[in-house]
Amino acid sequence: MNTKEIMELALEMAGLTEIPEDSGIIVEGENLNKAAFGVDMEAAELLIARELGADLVITHHPAGGFPRLNLYKVMDNQVARMVAAGIPINKAQKVLQEQKGRVERSLHVSNYDRAASAARLLNIPFMGIHTPADLLTERKVQEHLDGALKEDSTLGDVIDALLQLPEYKNALTKPEIRVGSEKDYAGKVFVTMAGGTNGGVNVAKAYFEAGIGTLVCMHMPEDVIKAVKEQNIGNVIVAGHMASDSIGINMIIAALEERGMEVIRMSGVIDPR
Repeated sequence: MNTKEIMELALEMAGLTEIPEDSGIIVEGENLNKAAFGVDMEAAELLIARELGADLVITHHPAGGFPRLNLYKVMDNQVARMVAAGIPINKAQKVLQEQKGRVERSLHVSNYDRAASAARLLNIPFMGIHTPADLLTERKVQEHLDGALKEDSTLGDVIDALLQLPEYKNALTKPEIRVGSEKDYAGKVFVTMAGGTNGGVNVAKAYFEAGIGTLVCMHMPEDVIKAVKEQNIGNVIVAGHMASDSIGINMIIAALEERGMEVIRMSGVIDPR
C-alpha cells in the first residue's frame, strides 16, 4: 500500500470524500508494509518506529504543517453534530465561535513543523489521520450506548455500558462521571467525540438546553466542568482520551491488517485484544 491508498481507506471508512483540514500526508511513501500508529507521534516516536523496522509512521493528533495549524477549522463539523441533537443551526454556529477562536490563537503560536521536519530529514513516510478516526469512534460509541441503555438508565449504567468496549475496559484511565452522580438518571445520552477538540462551555450548555441529559466526551477542561456544574442542567461523562482515540484508530488498524499490513500500536493506542 502507499500513503494515498491508506488515507483513502480511512476516508471511506469514515464516510468522507475529502481529506479534513486536520489530517494529511506529510511525507509520501510507496510499497509500505509495516506501520507504526500512535496517538502522538513526534520526533522521538519517529526514531523508535525506524528502530522497530516500520516503513511508515501514522499519527492521530496533528503533528505538523497545515494539519496542525488548521485543527480549529474542523471544529465547524461540530455544528452538524449539534444540529443532530436538536440545536438550531444558527445557534450551533454562534456558540462554537468563542472556543474556535481560542483554539486558533493557541495553534498560531505553536511549533507546527517539529515532527514534520524530523520526518522529512529522516525520510520516513509520515501521515496524520485525525477526524476520520474520531468520527469512527463517535459513531461506534453512540451506537453501542443506544443499544445498551434504557429510558431509565443511570449514569452508573452508562459507565457499565462503556466498559463493555475493550478499549475502555483495558485502559488505565476508566470512564468517569465528572458532572452528576452514579444514581442520577442519564436522560438522553449523546456522544460528542469528533470535531477537532472540545467545544467549550457554550456548546455544552446548548446541548443541555436542547434536551440532552448526558454528554459523553473524550475529555473536558476543568473550567468547562465547573461551569456545567454551576448550570446544573445536565451530566457529563468523560470516557477517556486515549481509550476513545484508540477505538477509531483500532478500526483503521484492523482494516490495514486485513490488507496485509503489519501495524505496531504505540504512543497511547490501547490494544483491544
